[in-house]
Amino acid sequence: MRYDFSFVIVVGLFAGAAVAAPSLPGPAFPRFESASALTSACDAALAEGGRRVKTFEKHAPDSRWLAGWDDLNAWIEDASGPVGLLENVHPDKAMRSAAQACSQRWAEFGSTLGQNETLYRALTSVKPRDPIEREFVKFAREGFEDSGVSLAPADRASAKQLNDRIADLSKQFEARIRDANVKVPVAVADLAGVPEDVWAKKPRDDAGKVLLGLDNPTLVPVLERAEKASTRELLWRAKQSEGGDANLALLGELARLRRDYARLFGMKTFADFQLRRRMVENSATAGRFLDDVQAAVRAREVRDVDELRDAKARHLGTPQATTKIERWDVGFYIERLRRERYSVDQEAFRPYFPPAESLAFVMRTAERILGIRYTPVPATLWHDDVRAFAVSDAKTGKALATLYVDLYPREGKYNHAAVWPLRSAATRNQRVPQAALVVNLDRKGLTLNELETLLHEMGHALHNNLSATRYAQQASSNVQWDFVEAPSQMLEDWVYDKKVLKLFAEVCPSCRPVPDEMIDKARVARDFGKGLRTARQLLFASYDQALYIADAPDPMALWRQMEGATPLGYVEGTQFPAGFAHIAGGYAAGYYGYMWSLVVAHDLRTAFKDDRLDPAVGARYRRTVLAQGRQLPPRELVKEFLGRETNAKAFFDDLER
Repeated sequence: MRYDFSFVIVVGLFAGAAVAAPSLPGPAFPRFESASALTSACDAALAEGGRRVKTFEKHAPDSRWLAGWDDLNAWIEDASGPVGLLENVHPDKAMRSAAQACSQRWAEFGSTLGQNETLYRALTSVKPRDPIEREFVKFAREGFEDSGVSLAPADRASAKQLNDRIADLSKQFEARIRDANVKVPVAVADLAGVPEDVWAKKPRDDAGKVLLGLDNPTLVPVLERAEKASTRELLWRAKQSEGGDANLALLGELARLRRDYARLFGMKTFADFQLRRRMVENSATAGRFLDDVQAAVRAREVRDVDELRDAKARHLGTPQATTKIERWDVGFYIERLRRERYSVDQEAFRPYFPPAESLAFVMRTAERILGIRYTPVPATLWHDDVRAFAVSDAKTGKALATLYVDLYPREGKYNHAAVWPLRSAATRNQRVPQAALVVNLDRKGLTLNELETLLHEMGHALHNNLSATRYAQQASSNVQWDFVEAPSQMLEDWVYDKKVLKLFAEVCPSCRPVPDEMIDKARVARDFGKGLRTARQLLFASYDQALYIADAPDPMALWRQMEGATPLGYVEGTQFPAGFAHIAGGYAAGYYGYMWSLVVAHDLRTAFKDDRLDPAVGARYRRTVLAQGRQLPPRELVKEFLGRETNAKAFFDDLER
């Protein structure tokens, strides 16, 4: 998911721009002829936003005030949102830069709006009419207060200055990674073991070396298949140093600024400032949770390392006692052991999962479970690869949402996988949601792991597209952030279900069906290396907490210490925190939420244990969880769906499997 630190979530359609694809539900995505056109539209929209705020300040705090406040924020969402997406996906660097500058101005607009005393006083005078409005007022009030509206004038000014600076530095951090266009030269002879179609068409340098990028379709096969350890090391080190010294400096400044921001509110740490609004409530609870996971996974992590060391010793003919597993060895030997023990080769799945057909399969899965339909709609968007889909209800035909999908890697594009919730739903005025799903898939086909990632992102898109909240500000991803990954993580398990995979034949009759025995073996093999995978995520979460709990430590020194304490240790010369964009941005002090959400996701899956495609359970899930957004706290949503309080049993049982 993508988020802003600013008070207003700036995602949606840009007002006043030329549009395309009018047959899609809701307004179409804008087109800008040039960077200057985008900047001009930005100027006009910001001016209009200021006028709308002034007008709304005169609105009495009566029974219609909440609808008016929601309308104002929905307009801001529509007016500002595409810039947040375009700065990450547009193929032209000048457009990305203009979008980044405009997005920063909207963040500053949002921090000013969040300190509007007139609107805050009106909000606190509103009498909620029902539980939905009580939750809405609580959420809106917390937003104002977290922006500093209740601080003394001098502290309020400091809060705005800090908020704006944090938003700016976060964008700089991400842009430095996105626009770096790193190319690593590798001799053809050093690519033994790597599938030829990964590198054969890549550009060459003057010495004839292949220039490899750090996108996943290139990086992952090298790390998992290159026979030469030096080749794996070369690519691994490049990935581990994205952002470089400049981003390390930014991350250090971000930690200090966020600490100073929290102290304006009388809080010692930024972690406690952030987490007091989350399911976890405080950093102490988050710490205990991470400790519990560490206790459950510690022995398994050590056992995994020992198994990889033994595999490497056998492979190289070296004594096991003196053989060392390096970090760039992990993926290679995990995949090697999976092939040896379980006859599972991720690369072997690619012929079965062509990318466009894989998207259709993921959509068909959602259709079968949730009672919806996807219809492709021609549209001229930010790149020729991008496709647009109308989402409708299968029974009634009612238009529900728009989904944009950007499947393939390219220079300057966001190089991971994410969903931008462009527009939020509101049933009170038939506001139709929109989202953009952005991934970087291999054109020749997906591995099972990559299909899992696609399902994960579809979970986020569904959370946006199937929201049916009264107010837009309560829709989809506006839930508490340590719940936001649960609907996406829940779906990851579906790729290991043979019945689910049979749906592939419905969308691609000419595709060879993946053999049942491959899935059976993959289901067993997926648990191998779970200790190392979980421990790595645990390290990320623990580092994030430590960075924002401590008194603004040096990011690199802290990482060197914490990674150095793991069984594989720290690799000198690497700078992983410089590329850790999540914690420079909206996941600051919140990265633990991935694992916290995974606990909830495992529990949600229990309702589907008898049939992953059960439409009755799917309808209940759509109605009680996806449609509800933030109208109720997450624990209540999950309780309504499961018929009981949520618990961590399924998560910890899975860790032991």
